[in-house]
Amino acid sequence: MAQGLYQTQEQKQQQLQRLSQQQMLQVRLLEMPIAELEDAVSAELNDNPALETGRDDDSIPDDAADSGESEEDYERDEERDERADELDSALERMGSDDEMPSAESYGSNNKDNADYEEIVYGDTTSFIDKLNEQMNTCELTDKQHSIMEYLIGSLDDDGLLRKDLGTISDELAIYHNVDASEKEIEDALKILQTFDPAGIGARSLQECLQLQIQRKKDSKLKDLMLKVVGELYDEFIKNHWDKIRTQLGLNELQTKVLQDEIRKLNPKPGASMGETMGRNTQQITPDFIVDTADDGTVTFTLNNGNIPQLHVSPAFTEMLSAYKDNKTGMNRQTKEALLYAKEKVDKAQGYIEAIRQRRHTLYVTMKAIIDIQKKFFQDGDEADLKPMILKDVADRTGLDISTISRVSNIKYAQTKWGTFPLRFFFSDSYTTNNGEELSTRKIKLALKDIIDKEDKTRPLSDEALAKAMADKGYPIARRTIAKYREQMDIPVARMRKQ
Repeated sequence: MAQGLYQTQEQKQQQLQRLSQQQMLQVRLLEMPIAELEDAVSAELNDNPALETGRDDDSIPDDAADSGESEEDYERDEERDERADELDSALERMGSDDEMPSAESYGSNNKDNADYEEIVYGDTTSFIDKLNEQMNTCELTDKQHSIMEYLIGSLDDDGLLRKDLGTISDELAIYHNVDASEKEIEDALKILQTFDPAGIGARSLQECLQLQIQRKKDSKLKDLMLKVVGELYDEFIKNHWDKIRTQLGLNELQTKVLQDEIRKLNPKPGASMGETMGRNTQQITPDFIVDTADDGTVTFTLNNGNIPQLHVSPAFTEMLSAYKDNKTGMNRQTKEALLYAKEKVDKAQGYIEAIRQRRHTLYVTMKAIIDIQKKFFQDGDEADLKPMILKDVADRTGLDISTISRVSNIKYAQTKWGTFPLRFFFSDSYTTNNGEELSTRKIKLALKDIIDKEDKTRPLSDEALAKAMADKGYPIARRTIAKYREQMDIPVARMRKQ
């Protein structure tokens, strides 16, 4: 029997999640530290005449009726008059050129920088600023400039780029409306890697060292250095210089010269920009002020900085209401004025809501962190920090993990025990053989304490460290010891010998 071909139609439901313009605004404001937010709010006030500062109710209270107009009231009235004049001018322009003003995008004056650090007060120059100065001397297209700016903001304190290019491509598209391929990002990264200091923008320690060596003048020594951090990198990181010497056919003196030259390389180029430039030495403006009372009660407040109370201009809302109540016989100019006013009012309301949402998100996130890590806030002992990951806070707040990540990545909390980035309070857990769950931070502190107290003439091997840790109540495997030791930048036993 002949087989027939049949065409079938299948209906498939697929849910795609796209961020609205309002959601993108909320994300941008959420990412900003308080100092940058102050600038953004100021720029928005200058940009949108429908957005004003001051009380929601500008009427004078009864108890102040006889006291006359204060300087603050006078400035507020003057500001309202200026905005009314700005509105009149805008309406006159619309009548003369018969064109609607173009709709501005949200946050056009803001920095789209997800990893932005707090600004420095005084005359110091920040790590970010020095790189941006170099970027501004390059001939870049607008797209390349946006990519480069985001790459600079994504560098860690050491000046290295830890994010993969695919992730950066996704973040640029979703949060900054920049459609950039991995190839375009890599091209921009190669330009960034030519900036000073050498090694900046590297994606690994190996690449960081290679970038520094490549800037040296051509010589036999340069070739040997490239071979060490290239073909012989495994031997190099294990400090097997006897093997390196044999494979390169060097004598003892030549090997020492090669070692000394490689030791001049900087594994942390970002920190080499000087104390007044490094991001790690910048003064921090905390986003949260945490207070611990003598009885152990922990409370906190949000630092709203110099951000004023925002509300929609009464002049705009009244005009909008008047137009809506008189739609009959409305001419074109009046309709355009109505649309202009509505656009500005909607934008002002959206901005006010985004600020409110930001405050709510910060509040519930910090509250959840304090609830989980209350013991630390009471006594300041780092060993009391419990295992806590982004999901733990997300589950308590009902927020998305990505939202918690943005808050914890660039926000700071001032406590009785010092000022800490929120990411300080997060740590993974380690489950011992007997099923006990311990904080990796607590384990690392115990491990560091043992290493600090060891006999430096006979440092402990990883196996000996594992035994010492078990004796202290931390039964963890030797390979875990090695992993935590490397994460804390503590070398192997033979490198610790003095």
